[in-house]
Amino acid sequence: MNERSEVLLIGGRAGVGKTSVALTMHWRLAERGVKHAVIEGDNLDQAHPPPWEHGLAEQNLSAMWGNYRALGYRRLIYTNTVSVLYAETLAAAMGDDPLVKAVLLSASDQTAAVRLGGRESVTTLGSHLARSRERAAELAKTPPWVWRIDTDGKDVPAVAGEILGRLGWP
Repeated sequence: MNERSEVLLIGGRAGVGKTSVALTMHWRLAERGVKHAVIEGDNLDQAHPPPWEHGLAEQNLSAMWGNYRALGYRRLIYTNTVSVLYAETLAAAMGDDPLVKAVLLSASDQTAAVRLGGRESVTTLGSHLARSRERAAELAKTPPWVWRIDTDGKDVPAVAGEILGRLGWP
């Protein structure tokens, strides 16, 4: 069987809950017996100096997805801050013409600051907040076909449930 793959891209500034939402979705899908994989895109090229100009994230995604695909996986949840801006590039890296769906999670500066304050050290918080604001501005260019969910005042299970409801996976 050569079933077409599906990928859900979850993007958004730091502090919106991308990873937490993806992990909650993972556990809910696992409870239902839905075969899927989760890839945290930030880990595909996390190095210093950053190797971004070499396309390492895409190469690693291609390799990882190829391995999952060989084992029969056809559904992928992929998280990365700006993934929703690079849907075509990421789909091409998967190498199997996946059906692409994407969601942009958003949060106010205040909400992002509270969430980041709970996970970052005092010495790194300022730089994370500044980058989060920069990415929020960059993500304003997200294409209109991408779903948008404001996470202010919502808990992770509610956001995960909303995405799963739209996604249409069993």
